[in-house]
Amino acid sequence: MSAPKDDPDPSTPVPAPAQRAAPRTMAGKARHVLFGPPRSIHEPGLFHRISLIPFLAWVGLGADGLSSSSYGPEEAYRALGEHVYLGLALAAAMATTVLVISAAYSRIIEEFPHGGGGYVVASKLLGERIGLLSGAALLVDYVLTITVSIAAAGDALFSLVSLDWHGLIVPVEAFLLIGLTILNLRGVRESVVFMTPIFILFLVTHLVLIVGGIGTHLQDLPATTASVREGFQHGSTTLGLGGMLLLFAHAYSLGGGTYTGIEAVSNGLPIMREPRVQTAKRTMVYMAGSLAFTASGLLLCYLLWRVEHVPGLTMNAVLASRFAGESPLGHAFVWATLVAEGALLVVAAQAGFLDGPRVLANMANDSWVPHRFAALSDRLTTSNGIVLMGTASLVALLWFRGSVSHLVVMYSINVFLTFSLSLLGMSLAWWHRRNEGGPWIRRLGLFLAGFALCVTILVMTIFEKFTQGGWVTVLVTGTVVGLCLLVRNHYRKTGEALSSLYSMLGDLPEEPTLGEDPIPEPNPKEATAAVLVGSYGGLGIHTVLNIFRAFPGHFRNIVFISVGVIDSGGFKGEESIEELRKATEETAQRYLLLAARLGIPATSRIGLGIDAVEEAEKVCLGVRGDFPNVTFFAGKVIFEEEHWYQKLLHNETAFAIQKRLQWDGETMVILPARVNV
Repeated sequence: MSAPKDDPDPSTPVPAPAQRAAPRTMAGKARHVLFGPPRSIHEPGLFHRISLIPFLAWVGLGADGLSSSSYGPEEAYRALGEHVYLGLALAAAMATTVLVISAAYSRIIEEFPHGGGGYVVASKLLGERIGLLSGAALLVDYVLTITVSIAAAGDALFSLVSLDWHGLIVPVEAFLLIGLTILNLRGVRESVVFMTPIFILFLVTHLVLIVGGIGTHLQDLPATTASVREGFQHGSTTLGLGGMLLLFAHAYSLGGGTYTGIEAVSNGLPIMREPRVQTAKRTMVYMAGSLAFTASGLLLCYLLWRVEHVPGLTMNAVLASRFAGESPLGHAFVWATLVAEGALLVVAAQAGFLDGPRVLANMANDSWVPHRFAALSDRLTTSNGIVLMGTASLVALLWFRGSVSHLVVMYSINVFLTFSLSLLGMSLAWWHRRNEGGPWIRRLGLFLAGFALCVTILVMTIFEKFTQGGWVTVLVTGTVVGLCLLVRNHYRKTGEALSSLYSMLGDLPEEPTLGEDPIPEPNPKEATAAVLVGSYGGLGIHTVLNIFRAFPGHFRNIVFISVGVIDSGGFKGEESIEELRKATEETAQRYLLLAARLGIPATSRIGLGIDAVEEAEKVCLGVRGDFPNVTFFAGKVIFEEEHWYQKLLHNETAFAIQKRLQWDGETMVILPARVNV
């Protein structure tokens, strides 16, 4: 949530200019048909209706982890080569890793009840620069979450058709990605509810496949156990214990994609139904249990059924075909399983669309990325972030031609970088609390165990795959960090310039105490200046003083118009609206005290909304009805040298409002404030 700010202020989120509550053009009407009608933050019970219960949160956020069983176990099993006897230990290691990391993140949820994603955890516990590294890694990670999920979905779906059709994989994947982007722009709950039947179908088909696949080979367990024992003895002779350990570690690290969705739950707390912590922890239990069962179960089935890779087919497709047989019912089951798998992989991209924009919003509030990424659309989605995530994912998909093997390597590096930083931060936090008593030894042990697992996978993945695509992840993440540092530096310099502007305003009359002297009421018949103001500071005061310097003796009254804008960081429940109202009223009151110091009759009007331009227009038209002789004013910081990136980093709110009011037949003057940056 943000209180109203001046135009260039570092924490001002402004939605895309095209988003309006009531479309005025055919294009606007088309947008509302495509993305749905707008919502109002004043609707009673709104947050309750759009928040997610544990099951829906499991669908929207847990699908990322569960769907990774479609490619993570396969990548790990194939890395074993002829040494598949290690598959049993690999299945146990996968299940253990899932449960340990999930348990650690359940504790992070308790520690950060308003959202404990890797960026927030690292920033709070390890410092803002380490937080930036974690945030940049997460942004790249969530782009790749979307890309890998869509690419793996294409592989699963095209396993149902002949190789002649495989040239259409990438175009179909691009179509799915664009459609998912549009669906997310309509709203979080809508996209999750739409995909719930797919999620249920996946659960049912894979439960049948795993339970049936293991159950039908129960009689073969003694022979399989003997084969594993013989394979281990043979491997110790040919590879040696050290060689087997290295091979196992290699396969284990390549299966790192299996654990990638765990962090999404802790990062997605703000969209969960109250009580959020309990909802999130229950969601984590659902996700951890289903992922551990599915990933380890598939590995056991590969081993029991002696599944081998077939060109053009996923190993799950081979397993399903062999399990179902050649009967018509068997073919139907294979189709249902692979369609559900492909569709769930599309659903899994939801985690990137839900949590990626949320990380962007958190980083925008900290001035690492442009502030517009903290804005909510009229559908209460972080639409700017959704569009960016969708566009970047589409570029990655086309660049790598949908190659899952290349994308998973890039994906795993950043996932485990974020895991490692979060668990390191929590380990240090509990070490510092060791003198407070309580279960600090148990918690510290849990976080250290998770940290050790994650660092092991991270180091091995970077070491083994750096020249095979890992360097791309390091380069892209480093580039994101560099850009964030440049953005933060620009906002810092702009903030310093605004502070110096305030200091150059000169001596003002002494500020009266609230209630000491009543503020004179304005006369509606007199010439009135209506000033759009944000946070109380240099730009707003500069604008007020310049009105009376530029038009001496003309204006007898002043009306302060302050609009409170709620962003993604502040939209956490109905109480957020009341907090925003109080902050906006306090801002307006400070300007009224300024008018009292200047001896000018004044009053104020406030508005609350998502779109600053839309809400400001409504308030201004209301002021026109009360003060017929009104002229509207706003301040705008101007730079000595205009650069293209300034329009990206600073909103154009004043110009957008001026255009609206001019269309309504009103006069609005924008007064410049020169800032050297």
